[in-house]
Amino acid sequence: MLRSYGGWYEEDCHWAAVAQAFPQLFTDFEKACAEKSIRDWYPDAWEAIHGRVLEPGQSAKKDERAFFEKHADDWVVVSAIRCEHQAEFTEIIATPGGKRGPGTEARRFLVATDEYHVGRFGFVIDVARHRVYGGPSSFMDWQRRDA
Repeated sequence: MLRSYGGWYEEDCHWAAVAQAFPQLFTDFEKACAEKSIRDWYPDAWEAIHGRVLEPGQSAKKDERAFFEKHADDWVVVSAIRCEHQAEFTEIIATPGGKRGPGTEARRFLVATDEYHVGRFGFVIDVARHRVYGGPSSFMDWQRRDA
């Protein structure tokens, strides 16, 4: 599951596959780092190799998947900037489930700057508290849309 069929392994994460396959070539510290990298970024492979399921908090990628599955129907921030037009607010662009790309609906919201703290995987808009914003924008691309 970790094999690179092109034969090349980049140094950031893929090196861990080499350490998994050839542990005799690595120090104990390097093997521990490789195991953590595989657990964090290739949880499906880690579970198949070890024959057990990773629990929440044991894999960054698996936790990220769970976050976006939980918030698939929520407005998740994809971009934010201090609002130049409303003091003490951050102007937010959010999309359903934090999705990006052509055809994805996007809305702007205002969130009090002291409330806006990006969590591990993002900030979820509370539509009961955060108002949709249609005023002048601090985002360059929205300025062109408003013109």
